[in-house]
Amino acid sequence: MKKISALLLGAFFIMAQLAAQDPTFEKGDKALNLGIGLGSTLYSGTYYKSQVPPVSASLEFGVVDNILEKGVIGVGPYLGYSSYKYEYLDWGWKYSNIIIGVRGNFHYPLVNKLDTYTGLLLGYNVASSKEFGNAVPGWDYSYSAGGVAWSWFVGARYYFSETFAAMAELGYGIAYLNLGVALKF
Repeated sequence: MKKISALLLGAFFIMAQLAAQDPTFEKGDKALNLGIGLGSTLYSGTYYKSQVPPVSASLEFGVVDNILEKGVIGVGPYLGYSSYKYEYLDWGWKYSNIIIGVRGNFHYPLVNKLDTYTGLLLGYNVASSKEFGNAVPGWDYSYSAGGVAWSWFVGARYYFSETFAAMAELGYGIAYLNLGVALKF
């Protein structure tokens, strides 16, 4: 019985601490995320090499607040780019991807100065490729295509000041892990 009482008391104190956190992202706020990705979701394997690492930019507008008391919904545009090269014996392909989309995020504060959120991205992936090298002389082939791109992710922004934060997002998109900075205005 003492263990259960201690566990319940501990859970109460943790919940009281979480309930005391103030939102770091609110309705009317605007935040710009600039990130660089680690771990390609598009190309992997022995002969793939990154030419331009996955980079992304997103702008977010806080549009709805007071969800589950302190939660906020934010929406905004997203742009991501990456470039890879597949090369084997001086022949291969150069690939590039541009993802243009819209993101929706749900923010809920858990720790002071830490903006925690989860979200979805829906967009369009513009992919292109171009052959290079000397496999067949005179043969110069290129291709482009597009399709729906989507992503689910979790992220956090730790604010060092009212307007500047470090940002990290984990999920499926232009990269598995995005690290960068965020500016709130």
